[in-house]
Amino acid sequence: MKHRKKADLPSKLCPVCERPFTWRRKWAKDWDQVRYCSERCRRAAKMGGAGSLTNASAE
Repeated sequence: MKHRKKADLPSKLCPVCERPFTWRRKWAKDWDQVRYCSERCRRAAKMGGAGSLTNASAE
């Protein structure tokens, strides 16, 4: 198996924090279903969208 540079890996934008995140090996089987960059963003989306993440960090 050849090693890939991180820049060559596929990436997506997180709908909550709007930051790009790249493919991870643990997501290999379900990359199409991955929507959020982290557990924190996934929880923020369930609690009320992007506003809840940005309001929490403003305090």
